[in-house]
Amino acid sequence: MTQRASRSRPALRSRYDRDILRLAVPALGALAAEPLYILVDTAIVGHLGRAELAALGAAATVLTVLALFNFLQYGTTAQVSRATGAGDDETAARMGAQALWLSLAVGVLLTALLIALAAPIVAALGVEGRAADLAVTYLRIVSLGLPSAFLALGGQGFLRGVSDLRTPLVIVIAGNAVNVVLEVLFVYGFGWGIRGSAWGTAIAQTAMGGLFVWAILRRVGPGRTAFVPSLARRLLRLGTFIFVRTASLLASFVLAGAVVARFGDAPLGAHQIGFQLWIFLALVLDSIAIAGQIIVGRELGAGRPEDAYRASVRMIQLSVATGAGFTLLLLALGSVLPRVFSSDAAVLEQCRELWPVFALMQPLNGAVFALDGILIGASDGPFIALSMVGAFVVTATLLVIVLVGDRGVRGVWLALAVLVVVRLLAMGARFRRRRWLVTGFA
Repeated sequence: MTQRASRSRPALRSRYDRDILRLAVPALGALAAEPLYILVDTAIVGHLGRAELAALGAAATVLTVLALFNFLQYGTTAQVSRATGAGDDETAARMGAQALWLSLAVGVLLTALLIALAAPIVAALGVEGRAADLAVTYLRIVSLGLPSAFLALGGQGFLRGVSDLRTPLVIVIAGNAVNVVLEVLFVYGFGWGIRGSAWGTAIAQTAMGGLFVWAILRRVGPGRTAFVPSLARRLLRLGTFIFVRTASLLASFVLAGAVVARFGDAPLGAHQIGFQLWIFLALVLDSIAIAGQIIVGRELGAGRPEDAYRASVRMIQLSVATGAGFTLLLLALGSVLPRVFSSDAAVLEQCRELWPVFALMQPLNGAVFALDGILIGASDGPFIALSMVGAFVVTATLLVIVLVGDRGVRGVWLALAVLVVVRLLAMGARFRRRRWLVTGFA
């Protein structure tokens, strides 16, 4: 009886814990720092007025779409860690250079598109009046930092793949510190309003991108920086499936934002607060998923599938426990946290509507993010893409029902909770069948 009970409960310690924590802790710092750009914007801009907060909410919804290109980071980590596990350090280094070339090209193209199309994009979200004008201004300014932001994205992917998570942590923290100083100076010191917030973010991202390029080129070496089409295609092959997966995920959130915008400024402001906190906590949970990408890629590249599986089980356990801790914290601070971002009574009332759903999602998020990182590390691209498309279809259907039935911001967040549940069921079944345990690099 005792042995059976002990096998059914997660062990308090595992031989994989040290390796997981060695990778997850610095990843946690870097991931938690990344969304602070928008959280700082929200805290500073939110006190300028309701129109400014609504404008930032619309702009943040648009900028969230740029996460479509996180395959430049995740795909690079998965491929570089496999090459490293297989002992092919030369190919791993050259892939770092390919990540920079691809990231720069994508960043320049998106800057041009966003500057040209900011006004019609904001109009398509249903934002009107002064809030729409402010959102367009913010987007056009902040887009100037996108090429450097994408260089940072590809650079982090490579450094994670070679298990260097300290360098990204230092650079991201420095970038956030610069961002805070510039935003306070520009918004309150110079009185630039939401324009100052955008300029602070753009300048900080440019500095951060330059530091990542320096760090990568120093590690890769001068003889390995040339563009190699075959290696770039390898990154893009896995990246295509991650792109589809991310597109489906973000389409769910963009659709949710568009539905909330049609309920008015107060629900949109509350959704902005909840959404940015959700992103913040999701990226914290994703630190364990980053460890999953690295460890699974490395172990499968080295031909050790059983180690990859056992380490993955432990990562899922740790991630769910962390999510449960977040739930308790959010429920305890439900009347405090929203006031950090807004003092508007109508916005705070709408926050109370969505808060229980938001808080109770966290343990499910933990399991989903861990599984996602594990399957990305295994380069299980086709399944990742297909399962996410299915989850989007279910969620989009529910969001249409919420809009037609005028169910408000709580209805929107219930639909997002269903998105998480569908993903968990699909990826959990895939994980148990072990078909993702494919070894080798070539």
